[in-house]
Order: sequence, then C-alpha cells, then structure tokens
Amino acid sequence: MLSEEQIDSAAAALDEAERNRRQIRPLSLVLSGMDMADAYAVQDAWIRIKLARGGRIRGRKIGLTSRAMQRAMRIEEPDYGTLLDNMFFDNESVIDASRFTDPRLEVELAFELKESLVGPVTLREVLGATDCVRPAVEIIAARSFRVDPETGRARSVLDTIADNAASAGVVLGERRIRPDEADLRWVSALISRNGTIEESGVAAAVLDHPGNGVVWLANRFARHGVGLEAGQIVLSGSFTRPVPIAAQDGFRADYGQFGTISCRFG
Repeated sequence: MLSEEQIDSAAAALDEAERNRRQIRPLSLVLSGMDMADAYAVQDAWIRIKLARGGRIRGRKIGLTSRAMQRAMRIEEPDYGTLLDNMFFDNESVIDASRFTDPRLEVELAFELKESLVGPVTLREVLGATDCVRPAVEIIAARSFRVDPETGRARSVLDTIADNAASAGVVLGERRIRPDEADLRWVSALISRNGTIEESGVAAAVLDHPGNGVVWLANRFARHGVGLEAGQIVLSGSFTRPVPIAAQDGFRADYGQFGTISCRFG
C-alpha cells in the first residue's frame, strides 16, 4: 500500500501534467508496490484537487469493457473514472487539440439517469432508472506516457486507473433514446476522421449489453457505500478502438437512425 503522502504526490503530478500538457512517467514504474486500490486512491485524490478548484461531478465513465482490451491489459474487470462539468462539449464544437496529451476518440452510449442507483442492481433496474440513452464520443488522453521513454515499458492498467481512466472530454449527441425504444445491444456506429471511416462497432461489444457497464459500476460502487446519482451521465464503455486525434482533424460519428455527432479539433 502507498502512503497518503505518496498518493497525494502522485495526484499532484498528474494534475500538473494535465495543466502543463507535459506527460510524466507511468506511476507504476516509480511507485514500488502500487496496487489497484492505490491507483483508485490516486484517482480520487486527483478528483479532489479538481473539485477544490471549483469543478463539479457530472457523471462517471466505464472503460476497458471489451474482452480483447481486458486481455491486453491483463485484468478481469473494467475500470472507471469521473466526469466533471468542464469536460463536456456541444455537438459540432471546435475543440482545442492542444489542451490534451496524446488524445484519441472513442464511440460510446451515455446513460442519463432519472433515479439514483445503489447496488446491487440488475440490468432491468438500470434501464428503469435511465431517463434516456444518448450517442456520445469520449476524448481520452494519457497524462503519463503510454510507453516509458526511459525503459520502453508500456504503462499498465494501474496507470490508466490513476489517470482517471484516461478520461478527458465528452461530446453528447442530441438524440435521446428511450431505454424501451430500441434493442440497445444493436445500436451501431461508424466513426470517420476527415471523411474516411476509421472504425465501426456495435454496442453489444460492451459486456453483451451497454447497460451492463452501468450495472457493473453501480455494483462496484456499492462496496464503498457509494451510488450513482439521479441526473448523472454514465458513459457505458467504448465499442470501437480509439482513433488518434491531431490538430485540424474533423470527426463524425454516425449512429444511423439515432443521429450523428461531429467535432473538429483546432
């Protein structure tokens, strides 16, 4: 277990990396004995820094939901992060690419809750507590190097967790889908960059149903006496691989009958 001083120092380092747009070495390489509980403790400490500056929690995100990504990261479950109010952008926004380090874009579904959820819960209960589901794209950014420049080692899931599950921004679509309006497993999307389709996917890739991501998170939080709150937005997990972002790139996520999301990076 890391000491409280080590946790606070690690959180401050990530915060400085984000604010100065300069990546740091993966924490797992410099903090001997770091485990998953430590990684979440660093994430929590970093969120407290942001809240102290006036940030407001608007929701949560779930990551590493596909079996392929879990195998690649050598884990058996997803991870999660926190969404703050200043991370949200309107559809068709022009976004400053320079505010992110090593940014990428992922295709998601966002669950907007009308009722609080305290685990244990079932998929049926999650859908009943959901006001609507909205198309979304998430901007992820690595505040620590994906590959350590000194050792050549890739960062681990512990580094991703400490790094607020790499979450950096969200663009929500306008279309609001009632939970009983469609079989959410079969919601699909194409993601294009500068007019070229880069990725495509179907929402069933997220734990067989995107709502299962919300189930997992509510049940995970229940261990700590924490619930998901009414009015929060929960990103249920990506069903495409992340697409790299560069300045001047334009993106379009096409969800067919459920609308499109567009954004450009300046």
